[in-house]
Amino acid sequence: MMSSYDNEVFFEGVCMVGTIQGRVRRAVWMTAAACFLAGLAATGMAVVATAGVTAEPVTRAAQHWLQSLDSVQRERAVRRFADATRTAWHFIPKNDRKGVQLRDMTDRQQAAALALLRSAVSAVGYEKATSIMQLDELLRIIEGEKAKNVRDAKRYYVTLFGMPADTGSWGLSFEGHHLSLNMTFRDGVVVDSTPQFFGANPAEVKATFPGLPPTGHRVLHDEEVFAFDLVKSLDDRLRQKAVIAVEAPREIRAAGEPQAARDNVVGVAYTELNTDQQALLRRLVETYCRVMPEAVAEERLAQITNWGDVHFAWAGSLKPGVGHAYRVEGPTFAIEFVNVQPDAEGNPANHIHCIWRDRTGDFDLPAE
Repeated sequence: MMSSYDNEVFFEGVCMVGTIQGRVRRAVWMTAAACFLAGLAATGMAVVATAGVTAEPVTRAAQHWLQSLDSVQRERAVRRFADATRTAWHFIPKNDRKGVQLRDMTDRQQAAALALLRSAVSAVGYEKATSIMQLDELLRIIEGEKAKNVRDAKRYYVTLFGMPADTGSWGLSFEGHHLSLNMTFRDGVVVDSTPQFFGANPAEVKATFPGLPPTGHRVLHDEEVFAFDLVKSLDDRLRQKAVIAVEAPREIRAAGEPQAARDNVVGVAYTELNTDQQALLRRLVETYCRVMPEAVAEERLAQITNWGDVHFAWAGSLKPGVGHAYRVEGPTFAIEFVNVQPDAEGNPANHIHCIWRDRTGDFDLPAE
């Protein structure tokens, strides 16, 4: 017999799974997300850690998901904390990944997996992640028989490295096409939440179908618009410093690598910007932080002890729809954004890759 926790998580999780399958429209799954938060609150599980970066919500959700699996699934789901695949991450379409994919889970297991995802990120992060998963269903419909890769809104995998517990070290990976979230925990505390990758194809939905994101929907709207606003606000002198290349790179640096690129920081410094421009740059940085629970986001921002060390760099066109990219970097973090590829319908520069990395070391490992 299910406990009250089981009933609430199962009911709300099935609502979310139904969304991913395209059974309900966007408005419905947004309502379901709100209901899910209320359900967690009713059970005493904190969704956001405001008094320190506690790992308790994620630990309990991971334990619950693990308990829902059978022995074969559990063997695939859990690897040693020291396993080399803990740092083997990527966002490209792949035939197989570490962990257990949503499609291979029962409805109840899927609900528990999505509850685990929800416990690891903020409400904003959860909306972005599930929207990205829905875009894979959109790609499946648009590409049809022409698809070169498998498109599946349930082709997302969950892996645990070590056993989730209040003592010792363990890790979590939630990953699939255009999504890679990696967290590390030690003695009941979140000690790292990177690499954090989000992607979107299409970046702006041009054609939609029942139950899927509507025309005009932009999962990564703020990540793109705030940066455009900033670079366009620069005068000629500052723009010459900010623009480091006339063409955007084809991809983010160190994609799939265990640690971020160690290139020198380039571009225009925060201290060279006026007050409004500095506020824009802060909003851009905060956008990447706020996909994580509040305490994690606040810790990231607190680690930026000197904003004067933060630089903004742009590459490519200053017009939407033409290849463009940017970086925001400081001693403790690196943001990269690239939008150069066409979407599935051939619309140019409508395919985003963006990432937040820990320059002091991803996966709670020393930077190389």
